[in-house]
Amino acid sequence: METSLSWIKAYVPDLHVTAQEYTDAMTLSGTKVEGYQRLDGDLDKIVIGQILKIERHPDADKLVVCQVDIGEAVPIQIVTGAPNVEEGQKVPVVLDGGRVAGGHDGKMTPGGIAIKTGKLRGVESHGMMCSIEELGQTRELFPEAPENGIYIFPEDVTVGESAIHALGLDDVIFEYEITSNRVDCYSVIGIAREAAATFGKKFVPPVVEVKGSGGDVNDYIKVDVKDVDLCPRYCARVVKNIRLAPSPRWMQQRLAVNGIRPINNIVDITNYVMEEYGQPMHAYDLDTIAGKQILVRRAEKDEKFVTLDGQERTMDDSVLMICDGEKAIGVAGIMGGENSMITDSVKTMLFEAACFDGTNIRLSAKKVGLRTDASGKFEKGLDPNNAMEAINRACQLVEELGAGEVVDGVVDVYPGVREPVCVPFEPEKINGLLGTQLSKEEMLGYFQTLELVYDKKNDQVIVPTFRQDITCTADLAEEVARFYGYDNIPVTLPRGEATTGKLPFKLRVEAVAREIAEFCGFSQGMCYSFESPKVFDKLRLDKEDPLRQAVVISNPLGEDFSIMRTTSLNGMLTSLATNYNRRNKNVRLYELGNIYLPGELPVTELPDERMQFTLGMYGEGDFFTMKGVVEEFFDKIGMEKRRSYQPDSGKNYLHPGRQAHIVYEKTVIGYLGEIHPAVADSYSIGERVYVAVLDMPSLLPFASFDRKYEGVARYPAVNRDISMVVPRTILAGQIEDMIAQRGGKYLESYELFDIYEGSQIKEGYKSLAYSIVFRAKDRTLEETDVTAAMKKILHGLESLGIELRQ
Repeated sequence: METSLSWIKAYVPDLHVTAQEYTDAMTLSGTKVEGYQRLDGDLDKIVIGQILKIERHPDADKLVVCQVDIGEAVPIQIVTGAPNVEEGQKVPVVLDGGRVAGGHDGKMTPGGIAIKTGKLRGVESHGMMCSIEELGQTRELFPEAPENGIYIFPEDVTVGESAIHALGLDDVIFEYEITSNRVDCYSVIGIAREAAATFGKKFVPPVVEVKGSGGDVNDYIKVDVKDVDLCPRYCARVVKNIRLAPSPRWMQQRLAVNGIRPINNIVDITNYVMEEYGQPMHAYDLDTIAGKQILVRRAEKDEKFVTLDGQERTMDDSVLMICDGEKAIGVAGIMGGENSMITDSVKTMLFEAACFDGTNIRLSAKKVGLRTDASGKFEKGLDPNNAMEAINRACQLVEELGAGEVVDGVVDVYPGVREPVCVPFEPEKINGLLGTQLSKEEMLGYFQTLELVYDKKNDQVIVPTFRQDITCTADLAEEVARFYGYDNIPVTLPRGEATTGKLPFKLRVEAVAREIAEFCGFSQGMCYSFESPKVFDKLRLDKEDPLRQAVVISNPLGEDFSIMRTTSLNGMLTSLATNYNRRNKNVRLYELGNIYLPGELPVTELPDERMQFTLGMYGEGDFFTMKGVVEEFFDKIGMEKRRSYQPDSGKNYLHPGRQAHIVYEKTVIGYLGEIHPAVADSYSIGERVYVAVLDMPSLLPFASFDRKYEGVARYPAVNRDISMVVPRTILAGQIEDMIAQRGGKYLESYELFDIYEGSQIKEGYKSLAYSIVFRAKDRTLEETDVTAAMKKILHGLESLGIELRQ
C-alpha cells in the first residue's frame, strides 16, 4: 500500500510533520511504514520561467539562445538545443546551483546533477530548461509532456514560482506494510484516519453529496444477484450524456504520485475512488448491456470469456460472473469484459460498486490466471457498507468534473445488512492486560479519534463495520496500547499461578505402562485402527458377539480397511506373525491404542474410544510370565489390593484351559491367556502365543500415585510355613483370600514357595506350600498371638476341603 503525504493532508489539514517524523510515529502506532521517497529528492532551485525571445546561436545550427523571465527584474539567458521551444512558453528552469535528476545508460545519479553557469559554444548560459525526464518523471505519468523536448506548462501558472510545486513533485510517497486484518488501511481515507489519531489531529473525510439530474435509475437497469453468499452487496448507478475528457490536474497528480497513469476523466474517477475508499469500481457501457439487466451468477463449467486485456479465459462453476440478459460481461471482482468496455463513443454508463467474497475472489483469480489491483483488494474481505459511500463519491466527482449527468436513485441489492459489533467496555481488564493505570476517560478519548462510539447506557463500545479486526476486549486493549504508546507502557513481571508441570493422570498411567513393558523386554508397536470384517472369523468370534458390531468407514481404502477395530488382538497377532515369519525368536511386543465401540448401529453418535494396553509374546515365557508383567504394572500404579483371576472368561480366541479374566474390586479390567492353537495357526504362528489386554478406562479409577512412607520395622517378624494337599479344583487365589481374611491384624505377608503334583500325592490333588509372616508395629509378638491367628487360617482352609500335610 502506498500513499502520498499531500493526499493524506487533504483529510488531515492540520498535519505538519516531516517525512521522518511521520514514518516514526505511524510505525509506533501500528501502521508500519516500510520506507518513503521524496519526489523532489534530486531536484533543487527549479522555477517556472517564460521564454521572452529566441535567437539563433551564432556558432551552432542546433542551438538557440533564449531570454527567459524567471520573475526577477532582469531576464536570464539560457542556451538550449530543445526542438520545441517557442516564444511565450512557460517552462521549468533550473537556476545556477540547482539540481536535476539524470544519469547515464538509464541509471539515475544519486543526488541528481548540479547545474552551473557556463558557456555553450562560446555563449553564456545561466541555467537550463528541463524535460519531464530531467525532473525524474516519465511520460506515462505526464502524458502531455512532449516525446522529445522540454516540458511546457499550461498558461495559468505563475512565472517565478516553484516548478516542483506546480508539478506536484514537492511530495513524499510512503510505502506501508498493512496486515491482512486491517482492510480499512488499504485506502487513503483509512491511512488518513490512522494519521489523525496518531498525531491527535482532526480527521476531515470528504463530504459526499450527489445532486442528480432527474429520472429513475430503475428505468435504466435491473439487478438480480443469484449467489448472495458470494456477492453480499451490489450497488449500481447510471450516468448519462457522458463527456470524456482529461481529468483535472489535481486528480492526475494524485494518481500519478501513487503510480497510476491518468487516462480520462471516467477511468481516472474509478481509479481515484478505489485508492481513496479502498473500494474497487467498474464502469460498463450501458448501451452494450443486453436487456438492461445485470445478473450475478456462477459461471458455467468450461465457459469461455474474453477479458478487457483481450485474452480468452476458461471458467469453472466456482467463478462468479457479472452478466447481462444474454451474456457474461465481467469476471466479478477481477476484470470486466471486452464486450462492455468504455470507448470514446460511450453515451450512457453504468457504475458498479459491489462487495464479493474474498476467499472466492482469491481462488478465482488463481484459477483464471489473472490478478488485478481490484482482486487484490477484494480478496482481503471488504466492508459491504463501504460500497454505497464509494459509488456516491464517484458520482459526485462525475458532477464536479462535468463528465456526465447522474440519474437519480441507486440500485442496491443488500439482503443481509452487516451491523456494527458491540464489545463490552472493561477498563480494569484493559489496564490488567497492559499493566497500565489509565483512566476510563483517557481510553474513551483514544476510541473517539478512531470513530469507536461509546454506548454509556449499555457500557459498550460500538465498533463500525470497517474495523473488522475489533471483536473483543483484547482488541480494544490493543487500540489503547498503540495510541498510548508502546514505549510508555511500564515493565511488569508476568502474573499467574505456578504449575507443577506434570502430565495429566491418564498420561502418567500410560507412561508407567510403557516403562513396565519395556523394562520386561517388550518393544512398542503401532497397529492400524482400520481393519477388515474377516478378522472376526479369524478370531473365532461367535456370530452374536458384540465385538462384531463395528463402525463402517464411509470411504474406505478397501475391504481390508473398511471398519474401525473393536479389539486390539488382530493388530498384535499380525505383528507377531510378521516377526515369526521372519524367523525372529523370543518376540515381545506391546501397544497402547484405541478400540472403537459404537453405541448403536447405524451410528448416530461418536463411538466409545477406549485405550487398550495390549501385550503379546512368543518364545521364552509362559502364562505366568505374562501374569507377572501384569502384576508388576498393577503394583507400580498403586493397585495394591488383591487382584483375582477368573478362569471362566469364555474367550473363543484363547486356549480354553489357559485364560482368565482379571478382576479388581469386582470389576473386570482385562484378560490374559494363551492364544487358541487354531487362531495361532490362522495367523501362521507355529509357537504358543500369550497375550494380555488391559482396558485402561476401567482400571484408571483404581490407580493411584499416592504413597505413604513406612519406616523400617522396629520389631522382629514371626514366620510360619504350611504345606497342604489341595484338590485341583481349588485355585491358589482362593487359598490366599482365606489367609488374608483370617490372618488378623498382625498378618504382614504370605507367599507361595512350592507347588507339586506327582506320584506321592493322591489322584486329583496337588501340594502347595506357603510362607506366612506376622509382625506387630508396637511390640514383639508372643507365641499366643501367632498361634491364634494360625488356628483361624487352618480352620478356614479345612472348610475348603484342604488337608494339612504332616
